[in-house]
Amino acid sequence: MAAFTRRKALQFGAATLGASALPQFAIGQADNRPSITIAVQKIVNSNTLDVLREQSNVGERVFFTSLWEPLIGKDWLGNLLPRPGLATEWKRIDDQTIELKLRQGVKFHNGAELTAEDVVFTFSRERMFGNTAAKNRSTIKAFETIPTPRPGKELPVDIPAVARRAWPDLLRVDAIDKYTVRFYNATPDVTLEGRLARYGSDIMSRKGWEDAASYLDWARKPITTGPYKVVEFRPDNSLTLEAHDEYWGGRPPLKRIRFVEVAEVPSRIAGLLSGQYQFACDIPPDQISDIEKNAGFEVQGGTILNHRLTVFDKNHAQLQNPLVRRAFTHAIDRQAIVNSLWAGRTKVPAGLQWEYYGDMFHADWTVPEYNPKLAADLLKQAGYKGDPIPYRLLNNYYTNQNATAQILTEMWRSVGLNVQINSLENWSQIMQRDDSRAVRDWSNSAPFSDPVSSIVNQHGPNGQQQQIGEWTNAEMNQLCEVLETSTDRARRRTAFRRMLEICEREDPAYTVLHQNATFTAKPKALQWKASPAFAMDFRPGNYV
Repeated sequence: MAAFTRRKALQFGAATLGASALPQFAIGQADNRPSITIAVQKIVNSNTLDVLREQSNVGERVFFTSLWEPLIGKDWLGNLLPRPGLATEWKRIDDQTIELKLRQGVKFHNGAELTAEDVVFTFSRERMFGNTAAKNRSTIKAFETIPTPRPGKELPVDIPAVARRAWPDLLRVDAIDKYTVRFYNATPDVTLEGRLARYGSDIMSRKGWEDAASYLDWARKPITTGPYKVVEFRPDNSLTLEAHDEYWGGRPPLKRIRFVEVAEVPSRIAGLLSGQYQFACDIPPDQISDIEKNAGFEVQGGTILNHRLTVFDKNHAQLQNPLVRRAFTHAIDRQAIVNSLWAGRTKVPAGLQWEYYGDMFHADWTVPEYNPKLAADLLKQAGYKGDPIPYRLLNNYYTNQNATAQILTEMWRSVGLNVQINSLENWSQIMQRDDSRAVRDWSNSAPFSDPVSSIVNQHGPNGQQQQIGEWTNAEMNQLCEVLETSTDRARRRTAFRRMLEICEREDPAYTVLHQNATFTAKPKALQWKASPAFAMDFRPGNYV
């Protein structure tokens, strides 16, 4: 009861007495909160903490819900559906415009109060869009003046591309008053609320940006509103966060959180059992029973809103004929992979979609059937002669990645596909465009409950697969426009169905392997609940 009362007192003080009450409280009492160390396979891929550069599974774990926060939040410990975040309420003005009321009294890590000015800046050209424009400009004039950044503050070239992937038609954001903002879109969009909740739409401090000496200085210590703030970031090594005691959601339960990179699974497990780490992430299912033989430990987790994929470059000489790519998809016994490598703890989904899409979900859709004879026949029709097909692979970036790759190559070889694994060190090498890019691993998430968030975001005209030149399809791109701009639910649902037919059957861009799952090991004595996502939640109320 004491902890509950203390938290309520903090919230009351923040609302009625202002910022000065919180530091006085913290100084007046000994800080007996625990600090924890979390062993992860990888902290981030970009060597920055910029949410627009780090659109990754590993980034989601350390960013949300510890560091970055959006206007519309998620029920991270429930069904991941929208809930108030930095905005307390929102309303549609029309099909192209949404207005939000900001939560008052929110403090950034630098002590500045969150206002509409910070939201406007977060979605500005200087921070997000650079020289890019909305695809379908209206008569509203927006972003006509592009501020010239001071040396060192130029945006990395990949940020505007990511920003337009998330917000293809955003025109501008206006401050209506200190705590009210209005978003204007160039086209109708039924997913504006979802776009505001997705990663990449998280709010930053304008002053924090302006005070930083360079982009890199800011990107390695961004000033945000989350319950923890950056103390030290050592790329490829560790990230240390400490409590932000002026956090609007109450006093954080931990004094410090330290994420450390421990690439090998046995080392993560050994460190956990010895007490070196309090959490060990990305535990393969076949290790769960061994960990839980020790009565003092448990493993939490399960399926998440992310699917593992194999992705094709249709420009490669051996993959230009869609019949060859179709053969890849029919040669895979997905259930055997789930049974053997995942101990049945995940499942083969209905293609690139999730049930939480609601009425946009096509329950009767399936992944391509496992049919080795059909796969061999397709290769014969295509005239494939057994030429080598490279398969670019990272070293267990995904759980069970190497073992999955070995199984896949054997399945493909059994129908006549000569697939050769090419192990590489980082994502830049994986994505590099040359004659050796043909097949690679990937995963695809649904950051909000509409197919726009997944199939359009990753495989549409603004998506990464098309941006790096792996795959394109004219009809698919036209359908993306329908999905993004139509307000007719039935028409959108029909368009999505056709997109699945193109991308997974007729002209394969990818093939879904299985729904992803993530498992985290910890001592039973630590009362903490895993989220149905990569994100690890250490906000008030979820750690004792």
